[in-house]
Amino acid sequence: MSVTVRVPTQLRSLTDGVSEVSVEGKTVGEVLTELGKSYPGFADRLFDDGGNLRRFVNVFLADEDVRFLDGVDTPVAAGQVLSIVPAVAGGAS
Repeated sequence: MSVTVRVPTQLRSLTDGVSEVSVEGKTVGEVLTELGKSYPGFADRLFDDGGNLRRFVNVFLADEDVRFLDGVDTPVAAGQVLSIVPAVAGGAS
C-alpha cells in the first residue's frame, strides 16, 4: 500500500529536492525504513543507533503525532499522508 511522505525542507537535499514521496509499507516504521532504502542517508537523520525515532524528529499521520499512537508500529493505510517535522529551536529574542 502506498503512503505519501511529506519531506521537510531541511531533508530535501537527500531526496533530490522532492517534497513528497510515495512509499510502500504497512506501518510508519516500514514506510520510513523503505524511504531510507530509496534515499541513502535519510534514515540516519530519522533514527538513532537503537532504531528509535530521534527526539527532535516528529512524525505525523494525518494530524496525529505517531508518538501518541503506536509510534513506528502505527499501522498505515493506502492513501494516508505521513509528515516529517523536525523540531527547530529559535524565535524572537
